[in-house]
Amino acid sequence: MLLGGLLRLQLIFNPGAAFSMGESVTPVFTVISIVALVFVLGRLLPRTRHVGWVVALGLVLAGILGNLTDRIFRPPGFLHGHVVDFLQLPNFAIFNVADMCITFAAVLIIWLVAITQVDLAGRSTRDADKAEA
Repeated sequence: MLLGGLLRLQLIFNPGAAFSMGESVTPVFTVISIVALVFVLGRLLPRTRHVGWVVALGLVLAGILGNLTDRIFRPPGFLHGHVVDFLQLPNFAIFNVADMCITFAAVLIIWLVAITQVDLAGRSTRDADKAEA
């Protein structure tokens, strides 16, 4: 137990996605991760000019690469590897640092889109909405 019982270290090797869903389709998650990695690196990151989006995409990349590394290099074999999960909150799933990066990125992206309303280039989407009206 760590942090007064808030966090527990619990080692598992997860062949599935979040909450161990899809344990029988590990290669599918690996391919989806590779496609997402290529999309973020090749399509989104080159267009990004806003520091918030750079941080969000950096977190997404860190999460993808963390879990993808396990899927490629860990047993039981190439593209079938099990992700190492080791952190557990009370009454919650066991997760890892890569999962935290993806979750924080999702929250930041929602913030950027819904609250600040800024696009990848740093332009306010509010201004674009006003110009159309």
